[in-house]
Amino acid sequence: MMEHLELFFRSIFVDNMVFSVFLGMCSYLAVSKKVSTAVGLGAAVIFVLGVTVPMNWLLDQYLLRDGALVWLGPEYADYDLSFLSFILFIATIATMVQLVEIVVEKFSPSLYNSLGIFLPLIAVNCAILGGSLFMQTRDIPNIGLAFNYGLSSGIGWFLAILAIAAIREKIRYSNVPAPLRGLGITFIITGLMGIGFQSFGGMLTGDNEAPEEAQTATVKVEEEKENKKEIVEEEDQDKAISYNEAINK
Repeated sequence: MMEHLELFFRSIFVDNMVFSVFLGMCSYLAVSKKVSTAVGLGAAVIFVLGVTVPMNWLLDQYLLRDGALVWLGPEYADYDLSFLSFILFIATIATMVQLVEIVVEKFSPSLYNSLGIFLPLIAVNCAILGGSLFMQTRDIPNIGLAFNYGLSSGIGWFLAILAIAAIREKIRYSNVPAPLRGLGITFIITGLMGIGFQSFGGMLTGDNEAPEEAQTATVKVEEEKENKKEIVEEEDQDKAISYNEAINK
């Protein structure tokens, strides 16, 4: 349970697709002018990541990685189809995006028109492919964690585009200097928000804890200080005894 919670919050705040690795910036900048449009695209990204990451995990575990085909028989144990990862991952993503496009067009034509070309372009959104590739490189052990990682990565991207859309709507009524209007102030705000999200790293993952070697060295230093203190106290006691003896004589 703790592993799921740590992965969930880490993917949203620390490893945020936008503020940490700056993936999906094209859609993030182009579709974040209105909150309503940002919510629609963010929900679509959550769905696509939540579905494609576990599906691509299954492909990676049982088809692509070295020795994955052993379930077909021992003669297939030496096959390595990892060179097909990009093709199959993108094919899976494109299929899911096409499904999302059909559903959005059917039930929300206004949202479909407002998203325009950026809805089908989710298929080539580097944040979507990045989710599957990060899942592969991190060797996520089971499909439950893969689904967790895909869903939380999508939520992180959703929060990023929702936050910047809300800020950009308010900025319209602000006196922004002329050279910074438009994408200029958006990039500055994105950088500041990225710093804010990165600050959650130590709080969520314990990254601010000292390594074991440093802790061991600290303990040794403290022990040496205690030993020196005891030696000094013993020497002071001996000097006091010698002084008292000299006085008595």
